[in-house]
Amino acid sequence: MDDCLTAVASEDQAVALSQSLRDLCLRGGFKLTKWVSNSRRVLSCIPMNERAVEVKDLDLSKDTLPTERALGVQWCTESDTFRFSVNVPERPTTRRGILSIVSSVYDPLGLVAPCILPAKLILRELCQDKLSWDEEINKGHSRRWLQWLAELQELSSFQIDRCIKPDDFGPTLKAQIHNFSDASESGYGTASYILFTNKDGQRCCTLLMAKSRVAPLKKVTVPSLELTAAVIAVKVDRLLRREMETTLEESVFWTDSLTVLRYLENDALRFKTFVANRVAFIREATVPSQWRYVNSSRNPADIASRGMRFTSLIKNDNWIHGPHFLCEDEREWPTRPDIRSTMDDDSEIRRTTLVSLVSTTKVAALTKLVEYYSDWHRLKKAIAWMLRLKDLLHYFAIKRKECKAVVALRETDERKQSLKVQEEMKRLRKSLEKKPLSVQDLKDAEVVLIRHSQKEMYPEELASLQGKESQVKKSSPLYRLDPVLQDGVIRVGSRLNKSAMPEESRRFISRRGQVSTMRSDNGTNFMGAERELREALEELDHSQLRDGLMQKGITWIFNTPTASHQGGIWERQIRTG
Repeated sequence: MDDCLTAVASEDQAVALSQSLRDLCLRGGFKLTKWVSNSRRVLSCIPMNERAVEVKDLDLSKDTLPTERALGVQWCTESDTFRFSVNVPERPTTRRGILSIVSSVYDPLGLVAPCILPAKLILRELCQDKLSWDEEINKGHSRRWLQWLAELQELSSFQIDRCIKPDDFGPTLKAQIHNFSDASESGYGTASYILFTNKDGQRCCTLLMAKSRVAPLKKVTVPSLELTAAVIAVKVDRLLRREMETTLEESVFWTDSLTVLRYLENDALRFKTFVANRVAFIREATVPSQWRYVNSSRNPADIASRGMRFTSLIKNDNWIHGPHFLCEDEREWPTRPDIRSTMDDDSEIRRTTLVSLVSTTKVAALTKLVEYYSDWHRLKKAIAWMLRLKDLLHYFAIKRKECKAVVALRETDERKQSLKVQEEMKRLRKSLEKKPLSVQDLKDAEVVLIRHSQKEMYPEELASLQGKESQVKKSSPLYRLDPVLQDGVIRVGSRLNKSAMPEESRRFISRRGQVSTMRSDNGTNFMGAERELREALEELDHSQLRDGLMQKGITWIFNTPTASHQGGIWERQIRTG
């Protein structure tokens, strides 16, 4: 079983929790031991044989509480602070030795990240010089490394309160995470702080997590690194919001890069891949109104991007408790300068090349799609998915409009309205069920393709059928087929569509019973249909047509040409109709 580490708001809660945990585990035959706490009262409520070895023999009334390891971090239970234990092993002054010592400084929260950056920069330079892992480094690098190694001992005097707000602060009215990011030619980094406000309007701020990374060997512009740091800030914010068990207001992001702010505000320009991907990631997780400007001198992430000596960091209150303006009234916070200046000279903007040419033909987008696919079924599927997307976008547009109307009734602040609408739309997208294409979807796609094909081949006929006369010209090749327009598709007209005869026959039989003889006029279309059926039967042999007519014993009789009196009653019905 692994260690269990938790925190509660009061000693009474801690005593009750420890007792319930011990009772619960005991029911399953497990005995919890090695108990440690920063509260003497809690320790006194735990049997001595179940306490940690370091506190078993302590006189809780006067002895100093020990320092314990909590998930790899040194926890001084007496002062309730996190500290660092420095035990530098003997290693050669090579890339392998330097990496071993740097990696031995365990700092999962990045509390001393600015101090580790200088050593990482030495490693990057050695890598750039293509030194082997066990090759001795030159004197310049060796001098810088030994200086950093000597200052590493100062790390043992660094400490930070475990509790992120003072004991006498009282109940929290609101909590908000502030994420700072910055970059330089050496590296880039972030620093995230939690800002509490109590019922009296008092504020306190403390560091939650920081990150510091060296710039890549490949040359990257500082604005690009600034954007990368902003991405890291968003990722850290996501992590903190997921892990913190407290109600948080909307996070705030601070940067001293006006270029980053312009990137996030811009909707018109297209960026190169590097910038475009990062801007898309940030805008998916945040809105531009969450991003604010801070001067470099007041940005705590500045030292995370440049590095700092151990002795300086220990005395730097701005690093531990954040910039002082956060604890002031929000009206005193830094304001954003005008960022509406042109970005035409930015190298990250994708340039558009205009080419003038003379074209004698226009090719429709659907025609290009038809030419792209060589398989009819795949073409129909592609069209069906596009129709599905079209319907989905229309549905989202309607829902967004409805959502805006509902939110506007409850919220007057435009920025909060925008956030709530975005949250509702995200929830709507997640709730939608992903359905495969249906047969009807493919049929609808086929109709679209037929309409397009007819529009390309018979534009005059379509115009005539859509007009008042609803009839094509006699010069049209479709004239003898008596075409009609149904649902935007040209179909063969007349009293009976020859292509639909087998299907109509089946429908008739299903409703009226078995047919033995079919009589009809000797019109041109019927003669053509009879001839076509004969040819199909001869060609297909045991095909569906033969099974549908011959095997059912149906005889198709044509009347004598121009002898309408043979029709009898049906001719009378036609005349009266």
